[in-house]
Amino acid sequence: MTLKIASFKQGARASYGIVHTDGIIDCGSRLKEFPDLRSILAAGAVNLIRGLENMDPDIAIDDIQWLPPIPRPDKILCIGINYRAHIKEMGRETPEYPWVFVRFANSIVGHGTPIVRPNASDHFDFEGELAVVIGQGGRHIPAANALAHVAGYTCFNDGSVRDFQNHSSQFTAGKNFTASGSCGPWMVVAEPAIDPNDFSLSTRLNDTVMQAAPVSDLCFDIPALIQYCSTFTELAAGDLIVTGTPGGVGAARKPPVWMRPGDTLEVDIAGVGLLRNTVIAEPED
Repeated sequence: MTLKIASFKQGARASYGIVHTDGIIDCGSRLKEFPDLRSILAAGAVNLIRGLENMDPDIAIDDIQWLPPIPRPDKILCIGINYRAHIKEMGRETPEYPWVFVRFANSIVGHGTPIVRPNASDHFDFEGELAVVIGQGGRHIPAANALAHVAGYTCFNDGSVRDFQNHSSQFTAGKNFTASGSCGPWMVVAEPAIDPNDFSLSTRLNDTVMQAAPVSDLCFDIPALIQYCSTFTELAAGDLIVTGTPGGVGAARKPPVWMRPGDTLEVDIAGVGLLRNTVIAEPED
């Protein structure tokens, strides 16, 4: 059985646990030496979670607020222009190296929490993506061994404020508005039998499919991204590498399609999960 681990809040208490159809096994209350999922990944102790998976769920899913699977990752490394169809629709040449930019932890929310269209812009775009959660960190990781460093996989919406993104050659401003992106609902634990190239991704806006592609369409695959990123920084447990978005983004459509308050955005990755968020307007000061 595929093991799905989520981070969540129940009231004011944050925890993590195993997701079943009928509820969640609260691992955080049982593995008190590990206060969050990131700490248990850092200790290489996921097998302690596996030891609890046959217990009965003790929390109803309706009683939790989903958090991003890693609520406070040390690094969120995002890859731009990495699906072949997206390279074409954006009028780019195939890149020689991965295009890497960063997101801050406060720019993402969990499944079911609204994402926020900022008052500064109405050019609010969607980007459905597969995110890789690092388990075993390291530097100079060879591609041939890279998947051994993967703890799991999750869904990601790289919500983008396009006009701010295009203010300069650097993407930072358009990618880091507070609560503009999302991640979750859970992390599917990596297994030798799981090949991320077998995943397929679709993004739906108000039930209309806007993006659809197999992950095998990546220009730089996951081992190549881990090798490249670990060359310039030391990867740590809980880091996210967000692998890029397929063709079909709102900015490339004629006319452009922007997310608006009241919309629902879904990132659906077969074999991983379904991430759903509504869109709200940024509250006025």
